Amino acid sequence: MNNCEYQQIVPQALPTGTVTTSPQPQHGHGTAKTEKSKKPRRKWEVFPGKNRFFCGGRIMVARQSGVLPLTLGLIVVTTGLFFTFDCPFLVKHLTSCIPVIGGVLFIFVIITLLQTSFTDPGILPRATPDEAADTEKHIDDAGNTSYHPPPRTQEVLINQQVVKLKYCFTCRMFRPPRTSHCSLCDNCVERFDHHCPWVGNCVGKRNYRFFYTFIVLLSFLTAFIFGCVTTHLALMAQDGKGLVFALQEMELVICFFSVWSILGLSGFHTYLVASNLTTNEDVMLIKGSWSGKSGQDVTNPYSHKNILINCCSVLCGPMPPSLIDRRGFLPADESAQTGGADIDVPSVAVKSEITM
Repeated sequence: MNNCEYQQIVPQALPTGTVTTSPQPQHGHGTAKTEKSKKPRRKWEVFPGKNRFFCGGRIMVARQSGVLPLTLGLIVVTTGLFFTFDCPFLVKHLTSCIPVIGGVLFIFVIITLLQTSFTDPGILPRATPDEAADTEKHIDDAGNTSYHPPPRTQEVLINQQVVKLKYCFTCRMFRPPRTSHCSLCDNCVERFDHHCPWVGNCVGKRNYRFFYTFIVLLSFLTAFIFGCVTTHLALMAQDGKGLVFALQEMELVICFFSVWSILGLSGFHTYLVASNLTTNEDVMLIKGSWSGKSGQDVTNPYSHKNILINCCSVLCGPMPPSLIDRRGFLPADESAQTGGADIDVPSVAVKSEITM
């Protein structure tokens, strides 16, 4: 009898009986959470940049993309007013090709706008801790990981022109040529041109051709609508009808103020494409940032010295693959670390019951 009583109060026997008998429903619930936490996670779910993802990571936009709906709204409203008020009159008095031309331009403008907004602009993945430690070991002689050394650069020679590669402390790597870090998206982007709030995304290596096609087609569409509205006004004046009704059309005002800015933007980017430059590099060229020494002649090291070849290399080259692999799965160890918060809850509960 005494032996039996002694075995019931053995410290090793008490937790075992408590865990295996009384909290069986909680144990099963904890197992379900553990299995859920072990489910492989995709990389877009833990992406470090300031981006938003939709459709399971297939669509990515910048976090500050609030102007994109305004851009779509202006295009849709202007084109809708054109088809509603101007097209019927022009088809009756001129030709039925006008709505066909306007419709084709409108469709391609919307397609290229969405491609620019939802395409990875050429984001570079950040360095892994091992890669960053190996790189910073060479630039930080003190060896203190909490100390950030001053900006370090590396010089490379491209077409007999010295180009400086800057070290990015956020991505913890030396930026490749033509790469810059976007402060709004918090990413290093290859062939970074600029961050465009109107499309809600950075413009870089992988979506610049879509952006250029978008602004060129938008220039044609805006100029076409402006010309049609002007023709509508002229024909109504010949028929003796008042101009007040025609002047009330909203697309005339919108096109008048936007056609010049869009045409100017298209002309500027046509110059950049013909020179194989980016907006960021054009600013650097004006400031003289490419020059290693003051007074040194600065030339574009990326130009092929031929306008046609420059245009083909920018607009007609093969589409480079995305490097961030946002729909790829995380390794098992990283997935377990990100899901650790779900695993700790049942283990804490069991431990508290054992203590009690």
